[in-house]
Amino acid sequence: MAKLYVNPGNPKSKISKEIYGHFSEHLGRCIYEGLYVGEDSPIPNTNGMRNDVVNALKEIKIPVLRWPGGCFADEYHWMDGIGPKENRKKMINTHWGGVVEDNSFGTHEYMELCRQLGCETYINGNLGSGTVREMSEWVEYMTFSGVSPMADLRKENGHEEPYTVNYFGVGNENWGCGGNMRPEHYADEYRRYQTYVRDYYKDKKIYKIACGPNVDDYKWTDTVMKIAGKYMDGLSLHYYTIPRDEWEHKGSATFFDEDMYYVTLRKAYRMEELIQRHSAIMDHYDPKKKVGLIVDEWGTWYDVEPGTNPGFLYQQNTMRDAMVAAITLNIFNKHSDRVRMANIAQLVNVLQAVILTEGERMILTPTYHIFRMYRDHQDATLLDSSMKTEEIGASNGRVPNLSESVSRAKDGTITITIANLSSETNYPVEIVFSEGEPETVTGTILHHAIFMCNTFEEPDLVHPKEFTDMKLENGVTTLHIPPCGVVSLKVTMKK
Repeated sequence: MAKLYVNPGNPKSKISKEIYGHFSEHLGRCIYEGLYVGEDSPIPNTNGMRNDVVNALKEIKIPVLRWPGGCFADEYHWMDGIGPKENRKKMINTHWGGVVEDNSFGTHEYMELCRQLGCETYINGNLGSGTVREMSEWVEYMTFSGVSPMADLRKENGHEEPYTVNYFGVGNENWGCGGNMRPEHYADEYRRYQTYVRDYYKDKKIYKIACGPNVDDYKWTDTVMKIAGKYMDGLSLHYYTIPRDEWEHKGSATFFDEDMYYVTLRKAYRMEELIQRHSAIMDHYDPKKKVGLIVDEWGTWYDVEPGTNPGFLYQQNTMRDAMVAAITLNIFNKHSDRVRMANIAQLVNVLQAVILTEGERMILTPTYHIFRMYRDHQDATLLDSSMKTEEIGASNGRVPNLSESVSRAKDGTITITIANLSSETNYPVEIVFSEGEPETVTGTILHHAIFMCNTFEEPDLVHPKEFTDMKLENGVTTLHIPPCGVVSLKVTMKK
């Protein structure tokens, strides 16, 4: 029997709510049809935003939303997306499908979406094809309350008061689609551009995020931290879980065998190594951990669904994706001393989406349910915990059988999330507290066969249920977690 040891007397770092953040790019049907349908749509909406999607996202307490990209950010010119919609410039989305972008969703629409969601804003600026002046004026347009050309223009466009910009990314993937830059060149450009991301607020600062490495480019991290580390608040990291090592044939989202299931989970576990190694480099230049590691693109990436536009990156979402999400979020929780934000890619209809839409219909994916089950980790305190695990899986996909993390909220409630990664074995687990004694334990479980997913014909095939296969005796909680299952427990302690 596996034993999970929890030490409530050894609190660790705060788990920033932003670790549970999301990403929306002008890509495929993420923005248009997914989030925004326009004010005249027959689909129920508020100021153009889909009511069903907004309500579902509020349920998982979405903390922050990154926009407008992604690769799109470094070809996006913000002035094209303001003013009367009939006058906005149309452009070709060269990165994603070659479709026409009509810019009907721009700065004001994004801010309205975040207002409805009640979430923080994360704007990604254009360093690749934009100018310092363009970036500087965008910040002024959004955040300046005084008299200036950009503040006046914002007021003319219907918003008297300044918006709140919580986070600002200075470029995106500048080692690739954002300009194919060398780290030395980007670091110098970052220093220049960020100078003009002015803090116009009286009582708060914009959190500035530098473009960090692609996966395991440790040289990029070292160089950018050395040259520009003192000018940044955060450094981004991008890593996608791709089953196959062939970019053109990543594997199907729904048709896979047990071996490929385990290979996918093993690749998801690589996130821990990447965080540890990049963090070690950051520690050299920033031992007090003032600079956050911002994993603002992560998730599974498969071949697109047959018959869909290859540039739209639309894929289904199975219990395998739920397990990847559970593993990854447990890893982020455990490393919340350095990881300050993460943004799964992407919110709706793209890659590892939490929501899929088709016309008026909407379904919640297994990944959505993981975010709902994990939501009480947001802004809680990580507690010291450990579990002895065993290796399972295929020869080329060995993984621990169990993944866990534990946190305590301000009201004292303890949240425990445990994932059973096995495709076929039910594991018993004992939870032992080093001090204190549980008074009540309640739980929720998500589990199904590894390839099961929700469809528009069967939208609730995979959904969480009350978890009852457990007992509390003499201060020890014993439970049995079924295969491909994730359990979230709420524990109250005796006074």
